[in-house]
Amino acid sequence: MRPFRAVTRYPAITATAVVLAAVLVLLANAEPVAARWVATAWVAGFVVWTLVGMVRDVLRGHVGLDVLAVVAMVATLAVQEYVASLVIVLMLAGGEALEDFAARRARRDLTALLDRSPRTAHVIDDPRSAGFDGVRDTEVDDVVVGDVLLVRPGEIVPVDGVLLDGGGTFDESSLTGESLPVGREAGDEVLSGAVNGTRAVRLRAARLSGDSQYQQIVALVQQAQESRAPVVRLADRFAVPFTAVSLVLAGTAWTLSGDPTRFAEVLVLATPCPLLIAAPVAFLSGLSRAAKLGVIMKGGTVVEQLARLRSAAFDKTGTLTQGRPDLVAARPAAGFAADELLLLAASAEQYSSHVFADSVRRAAAARGLDLLAADDAEEVATNGVVATVKGRRVVVGKPGYVRSVAPDTVVAELGPGQAAAYVAVDGRFAGTLVLADDPRPESAAVVSWLRENGVEQVTMLTGDARGTAESVARQVGVDDVRAELLPGEKVLIAAGLTPRPLMMVGDGVNDAPVLAASDVGVAMGARGATAAGDAADVVLLVDSLGGLVDAVSVGRHTLRTALAAIWLGIGLSLALMVVAMTGVIPAVTGALVQELVDLATILYALRALGGPPTGLAPRPTRDGGVPVGGEDPGRAADGG
Repeated sequence: MRPFRAVTRYPAITATAVVLAAVLVLLANAEPVAARWVATAWVAGFVVWTLVGMVRDVLRGHVGLDVLAVVAMVATLAVQEYVASLVIVLMLAGGEALEDFAARRARRDLTALLDRSPRTAHVIDDPRSAGFDGVRDTEVDDVVVGDVLLVRPGEIVPVDGVLLDGGGTFDESSLTGESLPVGREAGDEVLSGAVNGTRAVRLRAARLSGDSQYQQIVALVQQAQESRAPVVRLADRFAVPFTAVSLVLAGTAWTLSGDPTRFAEVLVLATPCPLLIAAPVAFLSGLSRAAKLGVIMKGGTVVEQLARLRSAAFDKTGTLTQGRPDLVAARPAAGFAADELLLLAASAEQYSSHVFADSVRRAAAARGLDLLAADDAEEVATNGVVATVKGRRVVVGKPGYVRSVAPDTVVAELGPGQAAAYVAVDGRFAGTLVLADDPRPESAAVVSWLRENGVEQVTMLTGDARGTAESVARQVGVDDVRAELLPGEKVLIAAGLTPRPLMMVGDGVNDAPVLAASDVGVAMGARGATAAGDAADVVLLVDSLGGLVDAVSVGRHTLRTALAAIWLGIGLSLALMVVAMTGVIPAVTGALVQELVDLATILYALRALGGPPTGLAPRPTRDGGVPVGGEDPGRAADGG
């Protein structure tokens, strides 16, 4: 079946091989006229097909290398080198097949994610049952939030869910790159794509299939695979000079020898397969290697921009910091107790997706406080949340926003790296919740590595209060701090940062505009906001800034490999053309030798699958703590 599949997959090769065999048989039987007409008809058809493709490329703004192939085919027909013309056609068609084979090899790590995408879920009909009775299979897309699912040992978790009973171990290597299984307890979230351990578990679906972690990764992988235009542009940069030099050498050989056959013999060795194949194979290899490291890049342009990176900008909360602020103090106003302040604030914050809201809820749970239900709740973007709890109107958020409903609000004195959420109850200032968000342990090392590897400018763009932002910046080694920014202001500042290209790194919903506007937008996508991941060019699947080092290292190695492969092909072709100018390489032999040049170019381009080690040593590992939701500019005194 495999030979048949190859025949149907590459019909141009099959048809050309059949025509070539027929021409050789006709020549062997002393039928040169018939051989000439068969070869001419087939090659002429291939030339027309190639010209149509060239016109389409020109209309899209691409000036490619196919003109050399067309001139070589026409020249060999003109000097009656029919076999050589057919070998050129076979070589061009074979070059496409070699590129396809190399691309599938380079894409292997990317498609591995698609191949194991979960398709079926086991739904337990009676969620109240403590056992696994009444299980039915359904399509993953039909699972709704709240369904109780059975995940058997060794199965892939179909959607993001909350573990209901006992504990379990899960292999999250396809999501985070961690080789060791991670333990999860009842109440913990388990991500789709994780592989269950040795015992069956029950999960309550927390998200629909399309919103779950693994499916989001698959969507990013598909985007990465479908982006091919940038690699063509890289090869096209060499098209005009290589074509000009080749035609000059061929014309010179004809002029000096007086033999038009010499023109064809030289051009046979100038066919552009090495240039057309080298760049796509190298870039696909780089994308594949990055995916294996937990970094999804959306196309070859991203790889090239990362390789040429000169500036970097970072958001703070959830990016340079861990994004999980801890409550360090509850400072109630007169007439309120600390636990009362925390309980009311946490009860209101259970309706918010802000990172500080999760911190307040966690602090309440740690103190054993049972949250109260609210009659109504509303989150005011970038300001705070308002809720009616047990008949009391509770407002939590920025000092200015809280002061608008409670004029007696007092601004708290904060230490370095601290932030505050202000609380008002029934129009009266109730107190302050002080939180602190420590820098990621790898942040300083990543910033230092970027500076040592050609990144001249490192900037922090954040909605935080300046004092908090500068405190974190000092700890991680960032000198340029732009604080108290709204999303639109981040975009304007990023547009003016130099030198270029600029990489912007963020994790929250409000980072999406600046990620989309930057030369390279990088999203902390381990459990970050979907909007940030959609807007970004690069998504880090592991919740660590160490992935930035991987991304830049892979980008630089890939671009070096692509350029080296291109120059290897050009160098070999030019050397062989110079030899062919002397007439020692017949046209047919030259066409076959050029196929060896193609092979050498492909093998060199595949070096992008490997390369020098990337990342920091030791590389930071995920500790299970990840940010929840997105970041708004300034929900508290620093705001994120």
